[in-house]
Amino acid sequence: QVQLVEAGGGLVQAGGSLRFSCAAVGRTFSSYAMGWFRQAPGKEREFVAAISAGSNTYYRDSVKGRLTISRDNAKNTVYLQMNSLKPEDKAVYYCAEHRATYSLNSYPAPYAYDFWGQGTQVTVSS
Repeated sequence: QVQLVEAGGGLVQAGGSLRFSCAAVGRTFSSYAMGWFRQAPGKEREFVAAISAGSNTYYRDSVKGRLTISRDNAKNTVYLQMNSLKPEDKAVYYCAEHRATYSLNSYPAPYAYDFWGQGTQVTVSS
């Protein structure tokens, strides 16, 4: 079993930047794809970005060009760099480990992820 520990997040002005990290504790995660999701109050959890074991990246359309997902397998850590933040980016952000038996087509689907971080809040002031 793996535990995902998130750090980062907080309050930022519109146009600002934040960086999240998500450390996997308990086993090596280099062979797993990792994803970031977010959930705003009263809304469904939605896909933000994913990175394959081979470091191919995937993004939801509304964040392309502003967010960058990356991984450092030596540190067992995945990152999410968020730039040009907008008020609509306000949400709780979660990292998750993708199930190895699911295809890459399932990256946007929460059910395709096995383990989840505790979530970290992002608030963007206008």
